[in-house]
Amino acid sequence: MKEILGNISGIRHNTIERLKQLYNEIVPSGQPVSQKIVNTLAALTQEINREIALYINRRGQIVALAVGDAHTVALPDIKEKRSANKLSGIRCIHTHPDGNSMLSSIDFASLKEMRFDSMTAIGVREGTAVAASCGFISGFADGIYKTEAVGPLALFEFINLDHTALIQDIERILCRQTTANTQEEIEQALLVGIENIRLWDVQDSLQELAQLAETAGAVVVGQTWQKRERPDSTFFVGKGKLREISLLCQQCHANLILFDDELLPSQQRNIEQELGVKVLDRTALILDIFAQRARSHEGKLQVELAQLKYSLPRLSGQGLSLSRLGGGIGTRGPGETKLEVDRRRIRSRISTIEEEIDTIRAQRSLHRAKRQESRVPMVALVGYTNAGKSTLLNRLTAAKVMVEDKLFATLDPTTRRFPLNNGREILLTDTVGFIQKLPHQLIAAFRATLEEISYASLLLHVVDGSSTLYQEQSTAVMQVLQELQLRDKPLLTVFNKIDKIDNSHVVERLLREENSIAVSALNNTGIDTLVETIESFFNKQTVDTELSIPYNDSGIISHLYQSAIVYHIDYREDAIYVKASLSRELRNRYGSYTTGED
Repeated sequence: MKEILGNISGIRHNTIERLKQLYNEIVPSGQPVSQKIVNTLAALTQEINREIALYINRRGQIVALAVGDAHTVALPDIKEKRSANKLSGIRCIHTHPDGNSMLSSIDFASLKEMRFDSMTAIGVREGTAVAASCGFISGFADGIYKTEAVGPLALFEFINLDHTALIQDIERILCRQTTANTQEEIEQALLVGIENIRLWDVQDSLQELAQLAETAGAVVVGQTWQKRERPDSTFFVGKGKLREISLLCQQCHANLILFDDELLPSQQRNIEQELGVKVLDRTALILDIFAQRARSHEGKLQVELAQLKYSLPRLSGQGLSLSRLGGGIGTRGPGETKLEVDRRRIRSRISTIEEEIDTIRAQRSLHRAKRQESRVPMVALVGYTNAGKSTLLNRLTAAKVMVEDKLFATLDPTTRRFPLNNGREILLTDTVGFIQKLPHQLIAAFRATLEEISYASLLLHVVDGSSTLYQEQSTAVMQVLQELQLRDKPLLTVFNKIDKIDNSHVVERLLREENSIAVSALNNTGIDTLVETIESFFNKQTVDTELSIPYNDSGIISHLYQSAIVYHIDYREDAIYVKASLSRELRNRYGSYTTGED
């Protein structure tokens, strides 16, 4: 159960439990709040004679609840800070026990400071909500947010406000005003999807597409989808839907249309010619994010290779995309000049990159051979993008890998040594995150990097246990592992971010999955159990053995220290006696030295 912020001293236990029950309420889509929540707030406000504040996200979920007064009510910690043209995604609904619904100066200050979607005060008198006033950010000038307020309004007028449309209008205004002095036009994206019989719900998939768009630097101004069995061969969507998209682009001032599936080159060309707007698909968007994120020489080569292979069949259909002097999403990486050259030169560039990657691959194989020679086992972290793999690597090894709450924060693999509690040392490798509909060009380009996974003794499948889509995300990861022919690898499912889960029953349900464990890499919960589980896995792969090693072969001792767990060494006259835990491969290798006492 979530906590109540602010001052709850002197409030009866029964009342506190009724306050906590508000977390279970969901506000209907489009409404600022429901009548049921208003009635409950009014009754509780009368009972405790204090302000009650609810903080509601755009899904209609109550994410925080506070009790206090105008001076002491606690503000929630909004972790996801957005750009200047975006609101926080949270609205505040709070009560005034004195019956006055007018917003105070403190209310307006909080509205601007937290950049709330809206700030509403509800006047309560004798346990009844009598009126509401709603404040919102109305513009941006000289580095300051401007605010406006409407009300007092009758409760039915306030509840029936189209809150979603209001927020969209505000963000469009902010987008224009905060970028008025910038040279490069911010890309305002309209998202388009198709609803059919598949694992992902179209709204969930479009929500992830919105995250991808924001990661790439676009502002999402709207979304739409069409229900159909299969895409239209000419326009992907039907002609009627295409006309609707054209109208939406005008209403939302969209200058970019993002499709949630990969378009055929002819479909992309037809849509651009029909609408006169830049069109990109999900694949191009992911490739663009990779182009922004690649840091190492190998990573940049892999992204360029994937982009060139994607662009090659689309050269004749990228008029609008390539004619934009300002660049933008879909034009980063190889650059416009390289994409405009003829097919022969692009194929030549592809060949050159593939040769460079093969050289790097050969060097990687040498490093891998040295690791195999030392017999140090490897554990690979795999999982959906933003599941917390890098945070877990940092927690276990103090690797100091960059961690961001963004999609594809890690592209280049990182390997660190990790000593277990029993003295054994393993290698822990972080890998690029997967995603649904991961472009085949990327899988092919990053195959040399992903090969590291195939040499791992154990895969740790890191899952964001707090996500409502964890099952769909897990399936997407398994599909990529299947494509890489790695489904038969030993795998331990690590449900991460349990600090974000307030219901213990949810965690219990997660742990019903075979070979699973629940942790929070952020606050260290369950990490000791995870380490013990890894140790247990490798203990089952080893055999306690006693060796009698002649002094002439004493060089074996240093190798044993590197590749096994050495319990005891006894230097006797006839030989060196060693008690150690060996892998079955090492035991076979040094079988001639065994004493028969293990």
